[in-house]
Amino acid sequence: MMKTRLNGMLTLLLALVVQIAFAQQRTVTGTVSDDSGVLPNVSILIKGTTNGTETDFDGKYTVKTKTGDVLVFSFVGMKSVERTVGSSNVIDVKLVEDSNILDEVVILGYGTKTKNELTGSVVTVKADQIRDVPVLSVDQALQGRVAGLQISSTSGTPGAIQDIRIRGAGSLSASNSPLYVIDGVPVVSGDFSGSGSSSSLSALVSINSKDVESMTVLKDASATAAYGARGSNGVIVITTKRGKQGKARFSFSSTFGFQNEARNERSSLTAHERATLLDEAAFNAYGSSFNFTKDNARAFVKQYNLGGINSWDETSEYNWGDLVGNKDATIKDYNISVSGGSEKTSYYASLGYNETEMLVIGEPFKRISGSFSMNTELRESIKLSQSINVSNSKQNPVLELGTFFGNPFLTRYYMNPFFNPYNADGTYNITGIGSLHNTLYRNENDVKYNKLTRMSSNTKLDFSLLENLTFTSRMGLDFVLAEYKSFDNRYNGDGVSVNGRVSMSDNKNFNWVSQNSLNYKFSVEKHNFDVTALFEYQKNHQNFLSGYGENFSTDGLTNIASAGANFDASSSYSDWINVSYLGMVNYNYDSKYVADITYRREGSSRFGAGQRFGDFGSVGVAWNVHQESFIEDSAFNTLRARASWGITGNSGIGINSYQALLAYNADYAGQGAIYPSQLGNPLLSWEKGNTFDLGVDFGLWDNKLSGNFSYFNRTTFDLLQSVPLSPTTGFGGQTTNIGEVKNTGVEVELNYDIIRTKDFNWSISANMGTVNNEITKLAKNSIGDDIDPLAGSVYKSSVVGQPISGWTMRTWAGVDPATGEPNWYVDGISGAVTSNYNSAAVVYQGASALPTYNGGLSTHVEVFDFFFDATVYFTGGHKVYEQYAQHYFRTNSFTLGSYNGVNELLDRWQNPGDVTNVPKLVYNGSDNFHATSSRHLYDGDYMRLRDVTFGYKLPNSLLSKIGVDSATFTVKGTNLFTWVKDSGLKLDPEVQATGYTTLTTPPVKSVVFGININF
Repeated sequence: MMKTRLNGMLTLLLALVVQIAFAQQRTVTGTVSDDSGVLPNVSILIKGTTNGTETDFDGKYTVKTKTGDVLVFSFVGMKSVERTVGSSNVIDVKLVEDSNILDEVVILGYGTKTKNELTGSVVTVKADQIRDVPVLSVDQALQGRVAGLQISSTSGTPGAIQDIRIRGAGSLSASNSPLYVIDGVPVVSGDFSGSGSSSSLSALVSINSKDVESMTVLKDASATAAYGARGSNGVIVITTKRGKQGKARFSFSSTFGFQNEARNERSSLTAHERATLLDEAAFNAYGSSFNFTKDNARAFVKQYNLGGINSWDETSEYNWGDLVGNKDATIKDYNISVSGGSEKTSYYASLGYNETEMLVIGEPFKRISGSFSMNTELRESIKLSQSINVSNSKQNPVLELGTFFGNPFLTRYYMNPFFNPYNADGTYNITGIGSLHNTLYRNENDVKYNKLTRMSSNTKLDFSLLENLTFTSRMGLDFVLAEYKSFDNRYNGDGVSVNGRVSMSDNKNFNWVSQNSLNYKFSVEKHNFDVTALFEYQKNHQNFLSGYGENFSTDGLTNIASAGANFDASSSYSDWINVSYLGMVNYNYDSKYVADITYRREGSSRFGAGQRFGDFGSVGVAWNVHQESFIEDSAFNTLRARASWGITGNSGIGINSYQALLAYNADYAGQGAIYPSQLGNPLLSWEKGNTFDLGVDFGLWDNKLSGNFSYFNRTTFDLLQSVPLSPTTGFGGQTTNIGEVKNTGVEVELNYDIIRTKDFNWSISANMGTVNNEITKLAKNSIGDDIDPLAGSVYKSSVVGQPISGWTMRTWAGVDPATGEPNWYVDGISGAVTSNYNSAAVVYQGASALPTYNGGLSTHVEVFDFFFDATVYFTGGHKVYEQYAQHYFRTNSFTLGSYNGVNELLDRWQNPGDVTNVPKLVYNGSDNFHATSSRHLYDGDYMRLRDVTFGYKLPNSLLSKIGVDSATFTVKGTNLFTWVKDSGLKLDPEVQATGYTTLTTPPVKSVVFGININF
């Protein structure tokens, strides 16, 4: 009986234990997503076991677990997330990209490598880093994010090209711009505007930044040698977005904002200020000879109508700068995309529209773009990738590349403030302003535009021939149509003298690239090999057609067919071909020791038959120290030493530079004539460069702190330079390979995750690069002296031992306090001074237009669903020259009689003992003060708050109820603050690579509001 009771109690106890165990076990469900939407194939494991599951095409999962278990969510390229099972049966997780994982794939154009396999200097900028940056040209988004990459705006006009240098300038006369590769295919870049007088138009403006997945900057020979001659100045690899498996996911983004000048502390004289200075200048010039005092100088000025003063009522103020400006210019950008696919096929399609107003009056920039890409598995051994991008852009260019009165920014400083822009009846004043132009009238009656239509297609087929043996065939087509029109009306402006004029042009560029390659990967025990052989053929064909006409008989008709006289038409075409054979061998032993060898034999039609082919290549090695057993238990989870050496080339010269050319446009006694126009050089060859790179990459404490250090030494030789010839040849010189330039520098990149928690994350990053540019060899003349390629320039020189384009001019010594006369140093350095401009020596000013350092600082903060990003860009070590100071700083009738001046003229010398930097005003005085000297040469160092973003992500608990995966609201500011080292530099310090501050549209600062919804 007792035994029976005991058995019964044990049975009840066992049942209770089983019941408790089953009560603890339950089913947990949820959805896993990223910023773009739900994620299929995410692994979910119960920590410490092999039990788990993965998400389906809709990102959903179901797993049996119990309270207290830890679920580990992991996906390739994403940071793993752990969640403890609590009381809830629903656990939704959002994964974010892991930019520091050891096996992160880096896209190099011709192929991919993991970080562990890299021997070169490579930096990747991901889509989420540039997603909210309001740029029209994708390369603008790189500023401040890559060490050693210097980028500056040539103009703030929407669509204008950017000046980009990677690790300095290596050529005296050939191109210093990097090569752009989009989805593995080298593409055409540069300026596609129709005029050298108006705003530039970048070919890259055709790419919608919202379609970009990543941009990778290749800097050293190991990374760029695969591109041969075209990679000598670095390579920027742009990868566009592709579809992801799963249900169709839509993304919509919209931004709206305002922009103004980022910085401008230069103001012109008001009418009252100009009148006061005009009286003083007239007295200093004519007071003694005409016997009048300074107090009654106005009567003399009015008697002779100096400066057009009789057009002024002596009370009104006409601010031409404000009238031609466009304050709070608007930015509008809308994009929608869809992505999805099955196990074998994925797709991505997008449509975008951008409308950006200029900082001055005129039509806004407009662009509409569309893209489609597809990846599909045709059969188990054949995969097809296809992408198509189409865009159409229209830009209203500004006459900003010269001294043109139609330039609104020139109007600000040149327009006489005595002149009323309007007549009494409200019409525009075009007759009472002398020879000047009424920019307001021209804006409404002239026609100017650049149109750019671009279609690019990229098709790739991958054939798996055998295990680990793949044949890849790729075809890239790129067609660009650039249209230009400029009509100048017959009543005011540049068309008056010919009763109206028009010029139009069409520029068609077709670029075709074919690549065929074999790739074989194999391993022998711990020895791993990756071998590639590739053949590439690239052909570029360009057609140009232009027409011109004058003398229009009526208004409203602006085409050439309506012109009545002086018709002109011209056409031209150009072709060039590149043929390349490429071999690449990548080797590693047990993922510890890495080596790669690249060899490229490249032929270019730009050179003569005997010099057409060049041999280029590189050797790189790396040691993944973190894979060694002796470092397993250290704080390092990444530690890599790398070194590379290689030789690259540069073929960025004129198509016919090697040929002897004839011209057919001569006239001899009424008959056509032919004459030699260029003395060819059949021995003309590639510019070449040797580059050595040494670096260390590291990551500490689970990559909480990571970064890299690099040193580079790049010597470019066989530089093209013109060598003088005897006058008896009939030619001034002949281009030969003879010069040499060296660039050396160091680069540092650091990333630190200060705080990593579920609800609070804070990280900072910094990068900095230095570059020392030096000319080491130049051509010599008949007596053995070096030939300065810039001889004759009043601003610059290129001399052995100095950087390219070093500033060379007279040295300003200030204003004589006793006389008010301008002074310059006699020897160009210090000591004795002279007021005779021509008696002062011309000397090197200690710097060039090339910055010697640049860098960036960034921070990212996440607090619950709020986030904050900021990027600071800085550069310096160079000097910039205010080119138009020679006009609006004059102290004579040029500014006070014909045009206008800047308000610094108010600080002029007036009496003996005055200490100032502005000489005495004399109406009929000389122009020496404005002449080229260090007076207007400034330190170019500056720091700019490039981007700052505040954002909020709506919680998933709210979005799931309305069928939305994610929604983000942002407020972003660009170039909101600028610090300039030199207080004398009043214009924007971000200038084109030439180093001149001109009256082009300055860089903009903007504030934009955005929303991004994924569903």
